[in-house]
Amino acid sequence: MENLINSIREEALTYLQHVKTIEELEVVRIKFLGRNGELTNLLKTLGCCSIEERKIIGAECNKLKSYITERIAELKSELSKGGVSNKFDITLPGMEFEEGAYHPITIVQRELEEIFKAMGFMIEDTPEVETDYYNFEALNIPPYHPARDMQDTYWLENGMVLRTQTSAGQQHIMEKSSPPIKAIIPGRCFRNEELDASHDNTFFQLEGIVIDEGISVANLIYTMEVMLSAIFEKNVTVRLRPGYFPFVEPGFELDIRCEICEGKGCSTCKQSGWVELLPCGMIHPNVLKYGNIDSEKYTGFAFGLGLSRLAMMKYKIPDIRAFNSGNLKILKQFQ
Repeated sequence: MENLINSIREEALTYLQHVKTIEELEVVRIKFLGRNGELTNLLKTLGCCSIEERKIIGAECNKLKSYITERIAELKSELSKGGVSNKFDITLPGMEFEEGAYHPITIVQRELEEIFKAMGFMIEDTPEVETDYYNFEALNIPPYHPARDMQDTYWLENGMVLRTQTSAGQQHIMEKSSPPIKAIIPGRCFRNEELDASHDNTFFQLEGIVIDEGISVANLIYTMEVMLSAIFEKNVTVRLRPGYFPFVEPGFELDIRCEICEGKGCSTCKQSGWVELLPCGMIHPNVLKYGNIDSEKYTGFAFGLGLSRLAMMKYKIPDIRAFNSGNLKILKQFQ
């Protein structure tokens, strides 16, 4: 029996000397101290020995068990700290990895932020989960207003909503700032849309507001022309047509000639040759009043630029669903 104890001791020491990882250390622990480990099985045989033998052999087994347990604890501590027991060669070359890339919408957003900062705009961040007040009522859309049916809204159980447009951030800006105000609010929006080449249930917008004395439609048109020429790095063909939005009066739809088909007609522009890019208009006096701004003294304009659609036009991506698809082949183009 004594020879067997010595044999287990030597075998355990050999295993412990060659352990390189915590995983290997656990294998050694199970081999000798586990439920069916070698030392455990030896202790189970003591019932066949005399009382005197049990005392002697039991004491030796417990001594060996204590030693193995302590040594395993020491090695585990060293390995977890990245000690010398890891035998890690710091001179080995590093592993190669593939460099990532910015998402095309992120690229467009950052370019626009630089363009608007150059024109004196602040960049603001407002909540994606809004109250009914900010998403509708403060935008001149009271509970009974039929314009609420224009947006298929995701309502939460607590009565809040996933914002349907970045316009929900306008009142946040007015509440903490006084005119003159020039600010943009980029971010995600959500609507229960029927998915197609130009619609998705999660999309990105960039809201902009300018409030000061003497602001007119001319200021709005000029700002949009400067922005579009800068982002496309060329003159682009646009058209301005009347549009209805409860929070602006008058309201407009700014369309851009489809860059995918160059105006000939495709699935992206629904064969019209034009893509709706930028709802805009003069801020409704009621919206200014909600923001405690004197509508007799100040006027302003607002716009909601579709970042997703702008990225489609800039990079000639024909389907908006590609942005949220997780398809790395698309993103690799922008490395």
